[in-house]
Amino acid sequence: MARRDNSPDFIEAIARGLDVIRAFGPGQPVMSLAAVAAASDLPRPTARRILLTLEQLGYVRQVGGQLGHAGPGTGQLGQATGGYELTPRVLDLGMSYVLSRGLWEVARPHMAALVARTGESTSIAQLDGSDIVYVARVAVPKIVTLAVTIGTRFPAMQTSLGKVLLASLPPDEAERVLAEPSRSGIAPRWQPDATERAAVLREVRARGWALTDEQLAPGIRSVAVPLRDGDGRVIAALNVNSHAAETPLEVLTGKHLPLLLQTAGAISADWAVLQSVPQVTAGAATEEVS
Repeated sequence: MARRDNSPDFIEAIARGLDVIRAFGPGQPVMSLAAVAAASDLPRPTARRILLTLEQLGYVRQVGGQLGHAGPGTGQLGQATGGYELTPRVLDLGMSYVLSRGLWEVARPHMAALVARTGESTSIAQLDGSDIVYVARVAVPKIVTLAVTIGTRFPAMQTSLGKVLLASLPPDEAERVLAEPSRSGIAPRWQPDATERAAVLREVRARGWALTDEQLAPGIRSVAVPLRDGDGRVIAALNVNSHAAETPLEVLTGKHLPLLLQTAGAISADWAVLQSVPQVTAGAATEEVS
């Protein structure tokens, strides 16, 4: 593949890495090595090395195959037998844009109103492997066991936000995601086995919301619901978080949950409207004017 830019400041390796990420287009969540190489116009050995690098960085994961080295001391990459898919970590690459122009701007006034009505903190999180990552938050000052800021990572299964996000996946995919090691550095109080996890996620799917009661750490109690796009897909989860010593479960589920559901519906509706607005690029706008 010829260099696409002769500038001495242009880094071809970065461009090729982005080509591989962009190869996973709509309708292509899982791709073989050959498909990635063809879509990114790269030789198979180059595509394989880039996939290995992206896997080590957490942006790509294997589906039914091995991408690792052929063996100790060989210096050769092994042959892959399965496909590859992107992980939610690729969202980090565009999260600044999303937060400045997208979901955060849509959600912020609704979240602020929810906090005013409940007197509790509210957050939005997305799934990254077996963890959740907080992407938006409106907080009230309270002493809790674990501090939460944008970018905070917790094990998903022990949080209400994570249960909602995991329940939005097919059961086999949820288990595959949960098999990945957490990168949160936290050892949660509740350690369910596969049977218990499956039962909990079935219940969340059936009722449409999730509860956690000191399963992550002492004092942390919350309820969460999904946020959806215009096609009904779950794009994130929204919660109300409280201190167990201050807010009884009856208040959390009887008073705060209905308000949370209303708020999630309003955010999802506004997000769907934003999605439906035609996006005009600068080049297209210039062409129209000229």
